[in-house]
Amino acid sequence: MQKETTSNILPERKPKPKWLRVKLPTGKKYTELRGLVDKYNLNTICTSGSCPNMGECWGEGTATFMILGNICTRSCGFCGVKTGRPESVDWDEPEKVARSIKIMNIKHAVLTSVDRDDLKDMGSIMWGETVKAVRRMNPETTLETLIPDFQGIEQHIERIVDVTPEVVSHNIETVRRLTREVRIQAQYDRSLGVLKYLKQAGQRRTKSGIMLGLGEAREEVIETLHELKDNDVDVVTIGQYLQPSKKHLPVKQFINPDQFKEYEEIGLSLGFRHVESSALVRSSYRAQKHIN
Repeated sequence: MQKETTSNILPERKPKPKWLRVKLPTGKKYTELRGLVDKYNLNTICTSGSCPNMGECWGEGTATFMILGNICTRSCGFCGVKTGRPESVDWDEPEKVARSIKIMNIKHAVLTSVDRDDLKDMGSIMWGETVKAVRRMNPETTLETLIPDFQGIEQHIERIVDVTPEVVSHNIETVRRLTREVRIQAQYDRSLGVLKYLKQAGQRRTKSGIMLGLGEAREEVIETLHELKDNDVDVVTIGQYLQPSKKHLPVKQFINPDQFKEYEEIGLSLGFRHVESSALVRSSYRAQKHIN
């Protein structure tokens, strides 16, 4: 019998602490929206990503939609989205997304996408067309666009600013030291540059998010908050990283609620307009409150 070696033993998953346990979503509004999603086969990140805040967000009329397919050209160690060769762009998608938002009667929509490094425009034209379609069909709906880095190309970033979403978000995801491991094809300073350029190009409200539990030190988190503020970011979300599968980066630690509270207080003291910081926070959590 072959002896089992240390190299082929997968690390055990850490059991989730009690503060990460969530109740199943309930309520009349959630039930109505869930029925519409199923009936019309609508594609929301809320459902496909099994977001723990789905019930709360839907109850407040907020939902997140992903454009440009569901296959990403990048292979980040934390992300559950498939990596590979994406399908061709569906130019009917803007109208489909806009119609989904209308059917669900969404008050505040968050749009996000996979990275499309295979496209000359990185998908930025589709981004612009989708925002315009949502505006035409849902003039009362406010918008947040959670964008990729577009490889830092200013022309592509400007296409987002030009369609004037209420909030533009781009996630830094982790601290500088861990970026190469966590976001393999991304660059920490490039993400900071995207956030800074958004403001320089005229975007009124910008936002970024950090995941904790990947092995970062407290001082590194605080340093990241300082750097985000130095690059004119208005809103920050801080949440717990959860491993999507055994193939993804393991959780190194579960951050306790007191630590999240401390990061929130530090962020507010630095001058951010809003800081959402708790274990279950995700990028679009309470997104409608980040408009003003």
